[in-house]
Amino acid sequence: MSIMRPTDLAVEHGISTQAVRNYERDGFLPPAERTPSGYRIYTEAHAAALRAFLALVPAYGHATAGRIMNALHRDALDDALTIIDRGHSRLLRDRDTLDAVRTAVGHLTADSKAAPPPSREPGTRTVGELAHRLGVTPATVRSWEEAGILNPARDPATGYRLYDAADIRDAELAHLLRRGGHLLDHIAMVVRQIRTAGGTDALAASLDAWQRRLTAQGLAMLRAATHLDTYLGLLDPTAPEPFTGHRPRPE
Repeated sequence: MSIMRPTDLAVEHGISTQAVRNYERDGFLPPAERTPSGYRIYTEAHAAALRAFLALVPAYGHATAGRIMNALHRDALDDALTIIDRGHSRLLRDRDTLDAVRTAVGHLTADSKAAPPPSREPGTRTVGELAHRLGVTPATVRSWEEAGILNPARDPATGYRLYDAADIRDAELAHLLRRGGHLLDHIAMVVRQIRTAGGTDALAASLDAWQRRLTAQGLAMLRAATHLDTYLGLLDPTAPEPFTGHRPRPE
């Protein structure tokens, strides 16, 4: 078993030794043994854990990467896999939403006039229902309204906001672009372009940039899976190989 120092792990990734110690403290690396004088002793397992964690960050985000590693280090493999599955599900939802927006833009480009807004009955949603659909808070949805992204009707009896199909489309677009790093005023401009069916070049550029981000994230997930698989093999070298669907021929 090769012995490594914190600096050995840090140099490989261009990070500080303090960052390595912080990752261990936060449970992203397994606990290190100590020398009699108190110095940390790292092994190839720690190096593999660090590679896995740093590969998970661009794939799932820093917080989620940390939760995955924490789950592994408390022997909760299924919890870690569930977190990963949710990340893939979220990426797929982003792809589906992007496809839907592209389709909408195609329709708008083909028709110089905006289609009349759909009827608010049936199919309207409350602010809570729309927030739940998108996985955000009602306050976030209301902030989009304040920014001019959404313009819901009000129930004449209760005064509650009612979001129709066009509002939901705009909210899906806002959610997509917000997660892509776009500012609210830019998103409001993009939504106005969809509503007026004009000047879609800026929208197309935004969607192309987000498509590249989704592709990069998908590739990052593949790289992260490779590093994670290597680390799992070091955690439990006796684990059976995954079944591939092919059985070896008998001799």
